[in-house]
Amino acid sequence: MPITEVEKIWMNGQLVPWHEAKVHVLSHALHYGSGVFEGIRAYETSRGPAVWHLDAHLDRMYSSAGIYFMEIPYSKAELVDAVKETIRAAGLQSCYIRPIAFRGYGEMGVSPLANPVDVSIAVWPWGTYLGEEALEQGVRVKISSWKRHDQNSLPSAAKATGGYLGSILAKVDATKSGYDEAVLLNDDGYVTEGSGENIFVVNGGTIVTPHTGHGCLAGVTRSSVMTIARDLGFPVVEQNLVRTDLYTADEVFFTGTAAEITPIREVDDRTVGAGHRGPVTKALQDAFFAATKGDDPTYADWLTYVDD
Repeated sequence: MPITEVEKIWMNGQLVPWHEAKVHVLSHALHYGSGVFEGIRAYETSRGPAVWHLDAHLDRMYSSAGIYFMEIPYSKAELVDAVKETIRAAGLQSCYIRPIAFRGYGEMGVSPLANPVDVSIAVWPWGTYLGEEALEQGVRVKISSWKRHDQNSLPSAAKATGGYLGSILAKVDATKSGYDEAVLLNDDGYVTEGSGENIFVVNGGTIVTPHTGHGCLAGVTRSSVMTIARDLGFPVVEQNLVRTDLYTADEVFFTGTAAEITPIREVDDRTVGAGHRGPVTKALQDAFFAATKGDDPTYADWLTYVDD
């Protein structure tokens, strides 16, 4: 989706005009993918904009940075304040939030350790990632020929910039083939995730998702949906899934900050269930969006209000 420009971006401790938020062409991250990032959303509520799971997202960003020996030069409290400041400067009631920490300009070579760590936070208006209609009608997906990288090649526990090169290949291949999204398998043939989403199947009221140990990212929305599902009384299981489990499921859906909860109506040209959003997916969507908008006090601590 196109980026809608706003007035300011937070960069290395200060708000700068959108078009002045620049990095050097010899920045290490540009050449080697040495960065970590998060995708976060703020939702409009009756108390003003509220950031969904801000603490959990920033915790994961620091964890990702630690895996790559990257020391973020700001405390978590400073980044919380920076996120709020950037949203206020943009004057938005709801938005997508992209914090990123990356190795900047200093030395050239594979080792990043001598390069500074730069941090920026941008926000902009962003609608439904896979299309508003997709929330009800679902999307068409393809099992990709590109595999999810092995845990001992690139750690899937880190949300790192360079780690998404495989996702790019899978996404482009899917869209060029006429599908909305891709699903990646690991080297053992088990389902891991979409190009930028976690995946769930529903069978007989039981909700199943791959275990993170098999190569999928430990998604913040994934965790939220698992909690909500259990609170609604649905059994939730983490276990291996193969491609035919997607073909024969009652329902299949993606989760993610961008995708939120998006049903899947076809996998490899095979209709899933009724061919549109199923009842379990709808129940999860209803509860999820009530929580994001601050309408369900059960999940009040998942929201960070910008104006508090």
